Amino acid sequence: MLPNLEVGQIVNTFGIKGMVKVMPFTDDIRRFDKLDKVYIEKNKSKKEYKIEEVKYHKNMVLIKFEGIDKIEQAEELRNSYLTVSRDSVEELEEGRYYIVDLLGLDVYTDEQVLLGTLDDIFNTGSNDIYVVKNKEGKQILLPAIEDVIKQVDLENKKIIVHLLPGLV
Repeated sequence: MLPNLEVGQIVNTFGIKGMVKVMPFTDDIRRFDKLDKVYIEKNKSKKEYKIEEVKYHKNMVLIKFEGIDKIEQAEELRNSYLTVSRDSVEELEEGRYYIVDLLGLDVYTDEQVLLGTLDDIFNTGSNDIYVVKNKEGKQILLPAIEDVIKQVDLENKKIIVHLLPGLV
């Protein structure tokens, strides 16, 4: 069974009527318009919440959940993560992947040398950076650009990369 996907984190409350401010973890912030419910994960527990209303404010998502009607209730949700089940997300176009599907994949050069496993991905604004960690714990930072990332093979759990001069 595939894991749920994290779609955001509640970073604060908004107003006094139970609305929360969510930092989205998606390229398309408008995807929240299509959600009826999310799971809120906090302290290793998960609870389903129905969405009453979604608004947008300064690249943040404002969400009102059913049953959360006071600022005190919303405050209890702060720092929680919002997840959705796999069957409620859109299929991505070819060449695009959910981060959770990439983390942990083995990363090989195009000469079949194992560099390590994909440990993290972060965005610089212009492109993503793949953080590859080897057995000794050393990190290699690779830009997620066509010239470097040559193949992503989810079925065989590996990524093939071409190392440009100066990357390692």
